[in-house]
Amino acid sequence: MTTPIRKSGRVQAAPEHFLDGGLVDEINRAGMDSARRGFLRRSFLAAAGAAGAAMAAGSALAQDGAGDPNILILPEHSRTLGKPVVTNPYGQPSQYEANLQRRESPGLTRVAAASVSFTPLQGLFGIITPSGLHFERHHQGWHDIDPTKHRFMINGLVKTPKVYSMDDLMRMPSVSRMHFIECGANTAMEWGNVAVPSVQYSHGMLSCSEFTGVPLPVLLDDCGYDKRRAKVVLAEGADGSSMTRTIGLDRALDDVIVAWAMNGEMLRPEHGYPLRLVVPGVQGVSWVKWLRRIEVGDQPYATKDEALHYIDALPDGTFRQYTSIQECKSVITTPSAGQRLLDTGYYNITGLAWSGRGKVKRVDVSVDGGRNWRTARLETPLLSKCLTRFNIDWNWDGAPAVLQSRAIDETGYVQPKINELRAVRGTRSIYHNNAIQSWQVAQSGEVSNVQVY
Repeated sequence: MTTPIRKSGRVQAAPEHFLDGGLVDEINRAGMDSARRGFLRRSFLAAAGAAGAAMAAGSALAQDGAGDPNILILPEHSRTLGKPVVTNPYGQPSQYEANLQRRESPGLTRVAAASVSFTPLQGLFGIITPSGLHFERHHQGWHDIDPTKHRFMINGLVKTPKVYSMDDLMRMPSVSRMHFIECGANTAMEWGNVAVPSVQYSHGMLSCSEFTGVPLPVLLDDCGYDKRRAKVVLAEGADGSSMTRTIGLDRALDDVIVAWAMNGEMLRPEHGYPLRLVVPGVQGVSWVKWLRRIEVGDQPYATKDEALHYIDALPDGTFRQYTSIQECKSVITTPSAGQRLLDTGYYNITGLAWSGRGKVKRVDVSVDGGRNWRTARLETPLLSKCLTRFNIDWNWDGAPAVLQSRAIDETGYVQPKINELRAVRGTRSIYHNNAIQSWQVAQSGEVSNVQVY
Protein backbone atom coordinates (compact mmCIF):
# COMPACT_ATOMS: atom_id res chain seq x y z
CA MET A 1 0.00 0.00 0.00
CA THR A 2 1.40 3.39 -0.98
CA THR A 3 1.08 6.75 0.75
CA PRO A 4 -1.34 9.18 -0.96
CA ILE A 5 0.55 11.86 -2.86
CA ARG A 6 -0.68 15.30 -1.90
CA LYS A 7 2.08 17.74 -2.82
CA SER A 8 5.37 16.57 -4.24
CA GLY A 9 8.48 18.07 -2.73
CA ARG A 10 11.59 19.09 -4.64
CA VAL A 11 15.08 17.80 -3.95
CA GLN A 12 18.01 20.09 -4.60
CA ALA A 13 20.85 17.98 -5.95
CA ALA A 14 24.14 17.64 -4.11
CA PRO A 15 26.63 20.19 -5.46
CA GLU A 16 29.27 19.10 -7.95
CA HIS A 17 32.75 20.59 -8.44
CA PHE A 18 32.57 21.85 -4.88
CA LEU A 19 36.33 21.89 -4.39
CA ASP A 20 38.65 24.17 -6.30
CA GLY A 21 42.30 23.38 -6.97
CA GLY A 22 43.62 25.61 -4.17
CA LEU A 23 41.40 23.94 -1.59
CA VAL A 24 42.47 20.48 -2.76
CA ASP A 25 46.12 21.49 -2.31
CA GLU A 26 45.34 22.84 1.16
CA ILE A 27 43.63 19.58 2.18
CA ASN A 28 46.54 17.51 0.91
CA ARG A 29 49.05 19.64 2.82
CA ALA A 30 47.04 19.52 6.03
CA GLY A 31 46.42 15.78 5.93
CA MET A 32 43.07 14.10 5.53
CA ASP A 33 42.50 13.23 9.20
CA SER A 34 42.37 16.85 10.35
CA ALA A 35 40.92 18.30 7.16
CA ARG A 36 38.02 16.13 6.17
CA ARG A 37 35.60 17.26 8.88
CA GLY A 38 36.45 20.89 8.21
CA PHE A 39 37.36 21.78 4.65
CA LEU A 40 35.25 19.15 2.93
CA ARG A 41 32.05 19.81 4.87
CA ARG A 42 32.33 23.61 4.86
CA SER A 43 33.07 23.83 1.16
CA PHE A 44 30.32 21.34 0.38
CA LEU A 45 27.72 23.30 2.35
CA ALA A 46 28.81 26.59 0.79
CA ALA A 47 28.38 25.13 -2.68
CA ALA A 48 25.02 23.67 -1.68
CA GLY A 49 23.85 27.10 -0.56
CA ALA A 50 24.83 28.67 -3.88
CA ALA A 51 23.09 25.90 -5.81
CA GLY A 52 19.96 26.31 -3.70
CA ALA A 53 19.78 30.05 -4.42
CA ALA A 54 20.08 29.38 -8.15
CA MET A 55 17.36 26.72 -8.03
CA ALA A 56 15.01 28.96 -6.06
CA ALA A 57 15.55 31.78 -8.54
CA GLY A 58 14.69 29.48 -11.42
CA SER A 59 11.49 28.33 -9.70
CA ALA A 60 10.35 31.93 -9.23
CA LEU A 61 10.39 32.83 -12.93
CA ALA A 62 6.69 32.31 -13.45
CA GLN A 63 5.42 33.65 -10.13
CA ASP A 64 4.49 37.10 -11.50
CA GLY A 65 1.35 35.75 -13.22
CA ALA A 66 2.64 36.33 -16.75
CA GLY A 67 3.00 32.65 -17.48
CA ASP A 68 6.02 30.46 -18.09
CA PRO A 69 7.96 31.56 -21.19
CA ASN A 70 9.27 28.01 -21.56
CA ILE A 71 5.71 27.03 -22.46
CA LEU A 72 4.45 30.20 -24.17
CA ILE A 73 7.43 30.72 -26.51
CA LEU A 74 8.26 27.94 -28.95
CA PRO A 75 11.93 27.06 -28.31
CA GLU A 76 14.58 27.09 -31.03
CA HIS A 77 14.94 23.31 -31.00
CA SER A 78 11.28 23.05 -32.04
CA ARG A 79 11.79 25.47 -34.96
CA THR A 80 15.08 24.28 -36.44
CA LEU A 81 16.72 21.18 -37.90
CA GLY A 82 18.57 19.06 -35.37
CA LYS A 83 22.00 17.47 -35.64
CA PRO A 84 22.39 14.54 -38.05
CA VAL A 85 22.73 10.86 -37.21
CA VAL A 86 26.23 9.84 -36.01
CA THR A 87 27.25 13.39 -35.14
CA ASN A 88 28.99 11.59 -32.28
CA PRO A 89 30.08 8.13 -33.52
CA TYR A 90 30.26 7.07 -29.87
CA GLY A 91 27.32 8.54 -27.96
CA GLN A 92 27.92 10.99 -25.11
CA PRO A 93 25.76 12.30 -22.24
CA SER A 94 24.00 15.64 -22.57
CA GLN A 95 26.11 18.72 -21.88
CA TYR A 96 23.64 19.50 -19.09
CA GLU A 97 24.65 16.31 -17.27
CA ALA A 98 28.38 17.11 -17.41
CA ASN A 99 28.72 17.54 -13.63
CA LEU A 100 27.67 13.96 -12.89
CA GLN A 101 31.10 12.36 -12.75
CA ARG A 102 33.12 9.87 -10.76
CA ARG A 103 35.45 11.85 -8.51
CA GLU A 104 38.59 11.33 -6.49
CA SER A 105 38.43 12.24 -2.82
CA PRO A 106 41.10 14.86 -2.00
CA GLY A 107 43.69 13.76 0.52
CA LEU A 108 42.71 10.07 0.34
CA THR A 109 45.98 9.01 -1.29
CA ARG A 110 49.20 10.76 -2.19
CA VAL A 111 49.67 9.09 -5.58
CA ALA A 112 46.91 9.37 -8.20
CA ALA A 113 48.01 6.13 -9.91
CA ALA A 114 47.16 4.26 -6.70
CA SER A 115 43.93 5.98 -5.83
CA VAL A 116 40.15 5.72 -6.04
CA SER A 117 37.39 7.43 -7.98
CA PHE A 118 33.85 7.27 -6.61
CA THR A 119 30.61 6.53 -8.47
CA PRO A 120 27.98 9.32 -8.08
CA LEU A 121 25.30 7.04 -6.59
CA GLN A 122 23.09 10.05 -5.80
CA GLY A 123 22.53 10.74 -9.50
CA LEU A 124 21.89 7.23 -10.82
CA PHE A 125 18.68 5.32 -11.49
CA GLY A 126 17.86 1.61 -11.51
CA ILE A 127 20.71 -0.76 -10.72
CA ILE A 128 23.13 -0.63 -13.67
CA THR A 129 26.11 1.72 -13.43
CA PRO A 130 27.06 3.36 -16.76
CA SER A 131 30.55 2.24 -17.76
CA GLY A 132 31.77 5.85 -17.74
CA LEU A 133 30.71 6.28 -14.10
CA HIS A 134 31.92 2.92 -12.76
CA PHE A 135 34.26 3.51 -9.80
CA GLU A 136 38.01 2.95 -10.16
CA ARG A 137 40.64 1.56 -7.79
CA HIS A 138 44.17 1.17 -9.10
CA HIS A 139 47.38 0.06 -7.43
CA GLN A 140 49.80 1.14 -10.17
CA GLY A 141 47.65 3.12 -12.62
CA TRP A 142 45.82 1.77 -15.68
CA HIS A 143 46.94 0.85 -19.16
CA ASP A 144 45.27 0.47 -22.54
CA ILE A 145 46.62 -2.95 -23.61
CA ASP A 146 46.73 -4.19 -27.21
CA PRO A 147 44.33 -7.17 -27.14
CA THR A 148 46.13 -8.92 -30.00
CA LYS A 149 49.25 -9.15 -27.80
CA HIS A 150 47.57 -9.98 -24.51
CA ARG A 151 47.90 -13.57 -23.28
CA PHE A 152 46.17 -15.44 -20.49
CA MET A 153 47.68 -18.60 -18.99
CA ILE A 154 46.60 -21.32 -16.58
CA ASN A 155 49.28 -23.33 -14.76
CA GLY A 156 50.00 -25.00 -11.43
CA LEU A 157 48.13 -28.15 -10.45
CA VAL A 158 46.78 -28.86 -13.93
CA LYS A 159 47.37 -31.72 -16.34
CA THR A 160 47.99 -29.42 -19.32
CA PRO A 161 49.13 -25.82 -18.69
CA LYS A 162 47.76 -23.60 -21.45
CA VAL A 163 48.14 -20.11 -22.89
CA TYR A 164 45.10 -18.42 -24.46
CA SER A 165 44.86 -15.44 -26.77
CA MET A 166 41.83 -13.15 -26.63
CA ASP A 167 40.62 -14.76 -29.85
CA ASP A 168 40.84 -18.20 -28.22
CA LEU A 169 38.82 -17.07 -25.21
CA MET A 170 36.12 -15.27 -27.18
CA ARG A 171 35.40 -18.42 -29.19
CA MET A 172 34.65 -20.44 -26.05
CA PRO A 173 31.21 -20.84 -24.40
CA SER A 174 30.30 -17.56 -22.68
CA VAL A 175 27.76 -16.24 -20.17
CA SER A 176 26.40 -12.78 -19.33
CA ARG A 177 25.36 -11.95 -15.77
CA MET A 178 24.69 -8.82 -13.70
CA HIS A 179 26.68 -8.42 -10.48
CA PHE A 180 27.71 -5.66 -8.11
CA ILE A 181 31.36 -4.95 -7.37
CA GLU A 182 32.31 -3.19 -4.13
CA CYS A 183 35.77 -2.27 -2.91
CA GLY A 184 36.54 -3.81 0.48
CA ALA A 185 37.36 -0.29 1.70
CA ASN A 186 34.00 1.18 0.72
CA THR A 187 32.68 3.31 3.63
CA ALA A 188 36.11 2.92 5.27
CA MET A 189 36.36 6.57 6.34
CA GLU A 190 33.21 6.25 8.45
CA TRP A 191 34.60 3.63 10.88
CA GLY A 192 35.68 6.21 13.47
CA ASN A 193 33.14 8.98 12.93
CA VAL A 194 31.37 11.01 10.28
CA ALA A 195 34.02 11.91 7.71
CA VAL A 196 32.64 12.67 4.24
CA PRO A 197 29.88 14.97 2.96
CA SER A 198 27.88 12.85 0.48
CA VAL A 199 26.86 9.32 -0.50
CA GLN A 200 29.26 9.50 -3.46
CA TYR A 201 32.19 9.56 -1.03
CA SER A 202 30.73 7.37 1.71
CA HIS A 203 29.48 4.52 -0.53
CA GLY A 204 30.68 5.33 -4.06
CA MET A 205 33.25 2.52 -4.33
CA LEU A 206 30.29 0.47 -5.55
CA SER A 207 29.03 -0.26 -9.06
CA CYS A 208 26.88 -2.85 -10.82
CA SER A 209 27.22 -4.03 -14.40
CA GLU A 210 26.48 -6.86 -16.81
CA PHE A 211 29.64 -8.88 -17.40
CA THR A 212 30.30 -11.27 -20.27
CA GLY A 213 33.00 -13.91 -20.47
CA VAL A 214 33.99 -17.54 -20.03
CA PRO A 215 33.08 -19.28 -16.76
CA LEU A 216 36.33 -20.10 -14.98
CA PRO A 217 35.28 -23.76 -14.45
CA VAL A 218 35.22 -24.20 -18.24
CA LEU A 219 38.85 -23.11 -18.45
CA LEU A 220 39.94 -25.17 -15.46
CA ASP A 221 38.34 -28.25 -17.00
CA ASP A 222 40.02 -27.44 -20.31
CA CYS A 223 43.41 -27.62 -18.57
CA GLY A 224 42.51 -30.67 -16.48
CA TYR A 225 42.92 -29.23 -12.96
CA ASP A 226 43.85 -31.67 -10.19
CA LYS A 227 40.50 -32.33 -8.50
CA ARG A 228 42.12 -34.21 -5.62
CA ARG A 229 44.87 -31.77 -4.61
CA ALA A 230 43.57 -28.36 -5.75
CA LYS A 231 42.26 -26.10 -2.97
CA VAL A 232 42.73 -22.56 -4.31
CA VAL A 233 43.51 -20.54 -7.41
CA LEU A 234 45.81 -17.53 -7.60
CA ALA A 235 44.76 -14.71 -9.96
CA GLU A 236 47.48 -12.38 -11.26
CA GLY A 237 47.16 -9.12 -13.15
CA ALA A 238 49.42 -7.65 -15.84
CA ASP A 239 49.63 -4.16 -14.33
CA GLY A 240 52.75 -2.71 -12.74
CA SER A 241 51.76 -3.91 -9.26
CA SER A 242 51.25 -7.52 -10.45
CA MET A 243 48.12 -7.64 -8.31
CA THR A 244 47.65 -11.20 -7.03
CA ARG A 245 44.79 -12.68 -5.03
CA THR A 246 44.00 -16.13 -3.63
CA ILE A 247 40.48 -17.42 -4.30
CA GLY A 248 39.08 -20.61 -2.80
CA LEU A 249 38.44 -23.40 -5.30
CA ASP A 250 34.81 -23.77 -4.18
CA ARG A 251 34.19 -20.16 -5.19
CA ALA A 252 36.23 -20.44 -8.38
CA LEU A 253 34.02 -23.36 -9.44
CA ASP A 254 30.81 -21.51 -8.55
CA ASP A 255 30.16 -18.29 -10.50
CA VAL A 256 33.56 -16.75 -11.33
CA ILE A 257 33.93 -15.40 -14.88
CA VAL A 258 37.00 -14.58 -16.98
CA ALA A 259 35.36 -11.52 -18.57
CA TRP A 260 36.14 -9.37 -21.58
CA ALA A 261 32.89 -7.35 -21.80
CA MET A 262 30.92 -5.03 -19.52
CA ASN A 263 27.50 -3.54 -20.22
CA GLY A 264 27.39 -4.94 -23.74
CA GLU A 265 30.76 -3.67 -24.95
CA MET A 266 34.38 -4.55 -24.42
CA LEU A 267 35.78 -3.61 -21.02
CA ARG A 268 37.03 -0.05 -20.69
CA PRO A 269 40.83 0.25 -20.17
CA GLU A 270 40.43 1.50 -16.59
CA HIS A 271 38.29 -1.56 -15.83
CA GLY A 272 40.83 -4.11 -17.00
CA TYR A 273 40.66 -4.19 -20.81
CA PRO A 274 41.01 -6.59 -22.42
CA LEU A 275 40.44 -9.19 -19.64
CA ARG A 276 39.47 -9.20 -15.98
CA LEU A 277 38.24 -11.63 -13.36
CA VAL A 278 34.67 -11.32 -12.05
CA VAL A 279 34.25 -12.84 -8.56
CA PRO A 280 30.62 -12.17 -7.54
CA GLY A 281 30.03 -11.28 -3.91
CA VAL A 282 33.72 -10.85 -3.11
CA GLN A 283 35.55 -7.55 -2.47
CA GLY A 284 36.71 -5.79 -5.62
CA VAL A 285 40.45 -6.38 -5.14
CA SER A 286 39.88 -10.04 -6.08
CA TRP A 287 38.35 -8.98 -9.39
CA VAL A 288 41.84 -8.84 -10.86
CA LYS A 289 42.13 -6.50 -13.86
CA TRP A 290 44.32 -7.00 -16.93
CA LEU A 291 44.19 -10.69 -16.00
CA ARG A 292 47.22 -12.61 -17.25
CA ARG A 293 47.39 -15.79 -15.17
CA ILE A 294 45.50 -18.28 -13.02
CA GLU A 295 47.61 -20.69 -10.99
CA VAL A 296 45.95 -23.69 -9.33
CA GLY A 297 47.40 -24.47 -5.88
CA ASP A 298 46.89 -26.51 -2.74
CA GLN A 299 47.07 -23.69 -0.14
CA PRO A 300 46.59 -19.89 0.12
CA TYR A 301 49.49 -17.93 -1.33
CA ALA A 302 49.62 -15.10 1.27
CA THR A 303 50.85 -12.56 -1.29
CA LYS A 304 51.56 -8.96 -0.29
CA ASP A 305 48.03 -7.82 -1.12
CA GLU A 306 46.45 -10.41 1.18
CA ALA A 307 49.04 -10.66 3.98
CA LEU A 308 49.73 -6.95 4.58
CA HIS A 309 46.71 -5.31 2.92
CA TYR A 310 42.98 -6.06 2.81
CA ILE A 311 43.04 -7.60 6.29
CA ASP A 312 40.73 -6.62 9.15
CA ALA A 313 42.16 -5.03 12.31
CA LEU A 314 40.37 -6.29 15.44
CA PRO A 315 40.17 -4.62 18.88
CA ASP A 316 42.58 -7.12 20.50
CA GLY A 317 45.37 -6.27 18.06
CA THR A 318 44.96 -9.35 15.87
CA PHE A 319 43.97 -9.31 12.19
CA ARG A 320 41.50 -11.33 10.16
CA GLN A 321 42.79 -12.57 6.81
CA TYR A 322 40.87 -13.71 3.70
CA THR A 323 37.61 -12.09 4.87
CA SER A 324 36.59 -11.27 1.34
CA ILE A 325 32.78 -11.63 1.30
CA GLN A 326 30.88 -8.35 1.06
CA GLU A 327 28.13 -8.76 3.65
CA CYS A 328 24.56 -7.51 3.24
CA LYS A 329 24.41 -3.72 3.02
CA SER A 330 22.19 -0.87 1.86
CA VAL A 331 22.15 2.90 1.55
CA ILE A 332 19.55 5.56 0.79
CA THR A 333 20.72 7.57 -2.22
CA THR A 334 17.89 10.16 -2.23
CA PRO A 335 17.41 12.05 0.00
CA SER A 336 21.05 11.82 1.05
CA ALA A 337 23.77 14.07 2.43
CA GLY A 338 24.52 17.16 0.36
CA GLN A 339 20.97 17.31 -0.99
CA ARG A 340 18.29 19.65 0.33
CA LEU A 341 14.53 19.26 0.60
CA LEU A 342 12.98 22.50 -0.63
CA ASP A 343 9.35 21.81 0.28
CA THR A 344 7.22 19.86 2.71
CA GLY A 345 5.10 17.14 1.14
CA TYR A 346 5.64 13.87 -0.67
CA TYR A 347 9.08 12.37 -1.35
CA ASN A 348 10.13 9.04 -2.78
CA ILE A 349 12.91 7.63 -0.63
CA THR A 350 15.09 5.47 -2.85
CA GLY A 351 18.32 3.54 -2.47
CA LEU A 352 20.33 0.42 -3.17
CA ALA A 353 20.79 -2.87 -1.33
CA TRP A 354 23.15 -5.76 -2.01
CA SER A 355 24.62 -8.92 -0.50
CA GLY A 356 27.66 -11.00 -1.36
CA ARG A 357 25.84 -14.11 -0.17
CA GLY A 358 22.91 -14.04 -2.59
CA LYS A 359 19.67 -12.13 -3.08
CA VAL A 360 18.33 -9.26 -0.99
CA LYS A 361 15.15 -10.49 0.66
CA ARG A 362 13.85 -7.31 2.33
CA VAL A 363 14.74 -3.67 3.00
CA ASP A 364 13.25 -1.70 5.87
CA VAL A 365 13.33 2.09 6.06
CA SER A 366 13.15 4.35 9.12
CA VAL A 367 12.61 8.12 9.18
CA ASP A 368 13.09 8.48 12.96
CA GLY A 369 16.59 7.11 13.50
CA GLY A 370 15.62 3.45 13.79
CA ARG A 371 12.78 3.63 16.33
CA ASN A 372 10.17 2.59 13.77
CA TRP A 373 10.58 0.75 10.47
CA ARG A 374 8.50 0.25 7.34
CA THR A 375 9.18 -2.29 4.58
CA ALA A 376 10.20 -0.79 1.24
CA ARG A 377 9.29 -1.95 -2.25
CA LEU A 378 11.99 -4.02 -3.96
CA GLU A 379 12.09 -3.24 -7.66
CA THR A 380 12.79 -5.97 -10.20
CA PRO A 381 14.98 -7.63 -11.27
CA LEU A 382 15.90 -9.33 -7.99
CA LEU A 383 19.18 -11.10 -8.75
CA SER A 384 21.84 -12.87 -6.74
CA LYS A 385 24.92 -10.82 -5.82
CA CYS A 386 23.50 -7.86 -7.70
CA LEU A 387 22.29 -4.42 -6.68
CA THR A 388 18.60 -4.17 -5.77
CA ARG A 389 16.74 -0.86 -6.02
CA PHE A 390 14.25 -0.07 -3.25
CA ASN A 391 11.64 2.70 -2.93
CA ILE A 392 9.24 3.86 -0.25
CA ASP A 393 6.81 6.78 0.02
CA TRP A 394 7.30 9.51 2.63
CA ASN A 395 5.40 12.69 3.45
CA TRP A 396 7.76 15.16 5.09
CA ASP A 397 6.03 17.60 7.45
CA GLY A 398 9.06 19.85 7.93
CA ALA A 399 10.17 18.33 11.25
CA PRO A 400 13.72 17.02 11.73
CA ALA A 401 14.15 13.42 10.62
CA VAL A 402 16.86 10.75 10.44
CA LEU A 403 16.64 8.45 7.41
CA GLN A 404 18.03 4.91 7.55
CA SER A 405 17.76 1.69 5.53
CA ARG A 406 18.32 -1.84 6.81
CA ALA A 407 18.78 -4.74 4.38
CA ILE A 408 18.17 -8.44 5.03
CA ASP A 409 19.45 -11.10 2.62
CA GLU A 410 18.15 -14.57 1.79
CA THR A 411 20.42 -16.17 4.43
CA GLY A 412 18.60 -14.18 7.13
CA TYR A 413 21.58 -11.86 7.81
CA VAL A 414 20.46 -8.41 9.03
CA GLN A 415 22.54 -5.31 8.27
CA PRO A 416 23.95 -4.09 11.63
CA LYS A 417 24.02 -0.69 13.33
CA ILE A 418 27.43 1.01 13.51
CA ASN A 419 27.69 0.47 17.29
CA GLU A 420 26.91 -3.24 16.85
CA LEU A 421 29.65 -3.53 14.25
CA ARG A 422 32.15 -1.62 16.41
CA ALA A 423 31.42 -3.89 19.39
CA VAL A 424 32.93 -6.75 17.39
CA ARG A 425 35.36 -4.99 15.07
CA GLY A 426 36.43 -1.89 17.00
CA THR A 427 37.29 1.40 15.27
CA ARG A 428 40.76 0.64 13.86
CA SER A 429 39.39 -1.26 10.89
CA ILE A 430 39.43 -0.16 7.27
CA TYR A 431 37.57 -2.85 5.39
CA HIS A 432 34.06 -4.32 5.28
CA ASN A 433 32.05 -1.56 6.93
CA ASN A 434 28.46 -2.56 6.16
CA ALA A 435 26.81 -0.56 8.94
CA ILE A 436 23.43 1.12 8.61
CA GLN A 437 23.91 4.64 7.20
CA SER A 438 22.08 7.61 8.73
CA TRP A 439 21.12 10.83 6.92
CA GLN A 440 19.80 13.70 9.04
CA VAL A 441 17.15 16.01 7.59
CA ALA A 442 17.12 19.39 9.34
CA GLN A 443 14.10 21.71 9.56
CA SER A 444 15.79 23.76 6.83
CA GLY A 445 15.66 20.70 4.55
CA GLU A 446 19.45 20.33 4.56
CA VAL A 447 20.49 16.66 4.55
CA SER A 448 23.75 15.75 6.28
CA ASN A 449 25.80 12.71 7.21
CA VAL A 450 25.39 11.66 10.86
CA GLN A 451 25.89 8.54 12.95
CA VAL A 452 22.86 7.41 14.97
CA TYR A 453 22.99 4.28 17.12
